[in-house]
Amino acid sequence: MAAHILIYAAAHDPTAGVLADALRERGATADVVDAAQVAGPAARATAVAGFAHESAVGKLAIDAGHLLGTHVPALRRAGSAALERVAGGRLRDHLREHPADVVVSTFATTTELLGRMRLATFDEDPGSLGTPVVSAITDLAGLRPHAHPGVDLHLIAHPESKAEVLDIAGPHARVEAVHGLTDLGFTSPPERLVARAELELPSRGWLVVVSGGSRGIGDLPTAVQAALHYGANIVVVLTGHNAALRERLEQDHAGDERVQVWGFTDRMVTLLAAADVVIHSTAGLTVLEALMSGCRVISFGWPHGRVRANERVYAELGIVAVAKTRRHLAHAIVEAIAAPRSGPQVPELPVAADLVLGLAERAPAHAG
Repeated sequence: MAAHILIYAAAHDPTAGVLADALRERGATADVVDAAQVAGPAARATAVAGFAHESAVGKLAIDAGHLLGTHVPALRRAGSAALERVAGGRLRDHLREHPADVVVSTFATTTELLGRMRLATFDEDPGSLGTPVVSAITDLAGLRPHAHPGVDLHLIAHPESKAEVLDIAGPHARVEAVHGLTDLGFTSPPERLVARAELELPSRGWLVVVSGGSRGIGDLPTAVQAALHYGANIVVVLTGHNAALRERLEQDHAGDERVQVWGFTDRMVTLLAAADVVIHSTAGLTVLEALMSGCRVISFGWPHGRVRANERVYAELGIVAVAKTRRHLAHAIVEAIAAPRSGPQVPELPVAADLVLGLAERAPAHAG
C-alpha cells in the first residue's frame, strides 16, 4: 500500500506544494491542508494578522510577539497552553478523520501542537499521537516556532540552521539539511543566457529582481527605484498575490521598458538563473533560491519579527547584505553589481521527500 502523507501548511505555501509533488512522483499519496482553517478562527487570526495588515500597529505587534515569544519562557509556555486550548481539539479531530502514515507541518501553529501531542504519553493522554511528525523549516534563524522536542524529524533548508534547531528541540533531535523544500530545479539551474532567452529578457546588462514573497509585502517601490538609479538595466519586481501593489507599481512605471511587474510566478528557477542581484523583503526561501542560483542577495524592506532574526544571522555569516535604510540599500546595490557573479552554489544534500518516505516505512500504517 502506498504511503499516505498529510501536510499542514499556510495558504500559498510553495514548500508544501513542492514536497507534495515530489512525494506523489515517488508513488505516495499526499494531501496539503490549510492549517489555519483546521486550527480555527482564533489561532488563524493570531497567525496571519500581522501579515494581513502592513500598518504600524501590525508591525509593532509582530515585533512584540516575536520578541516576547522567543525570549520570555513563561510567556511562551502560557502561549503554548492557550494554543492547545483553542486549537488542539480541532487538530486532533482532523487527524482522526484523516489518518496518515506521516504528518508534515510547515506551519508554526500545527508544529507546536503536533509536537505536544507526540510527547504525550499514550496510556495517560487520549490526545497523544502515534504518527511520526516532520517539521519542514525554510527560514535560516528565528526557528523556535518550527522546532519542538516532540518532532521526529526536522528538515532544514539551510545547513547553518542545525545548531539552533538542536538548541530548541534537544541534542538528540533528528535534524537533516535537505533539498526539496524548494523546487528541485534549483539544484541544476539553466545557464544565465539560456534563462534570459527563455524569458525574452535582454542578454546583456544588469538584471535585478525585487521580491516581496508570496504576499508581496515590504518596501518594494523604494527597492525598484534604488535599483534603477544605481545601475540596473532591467528590474523584474515580484508582487506575489498582492494585486493592489502590482497595480500601483504598474502605474508608477507605465511606459518604462526597464521595469517588468510580475505577480506570483512559477518560473523562479529560470528567473533567478537569469538575474544578477536579488532584493528580497521577507527572508526565507527566495534568499536560499537566489544563493543557489549564484545571485548576489540584499535583504531589505520588511525588518520585522522572524525576518529581523534572519537578517541578523545573514549579517553574521556574511552570505547576504542587509540594508536597513535607503542609504544602506544604495551601497548594497552598488557593491552587488560591482562584484563578480559567483555561479550556482548547490551543496550535496538528501531530498526531503525521500526522508519523509523513509520515516513512513518505519512507522505502523496510519498510526493514530
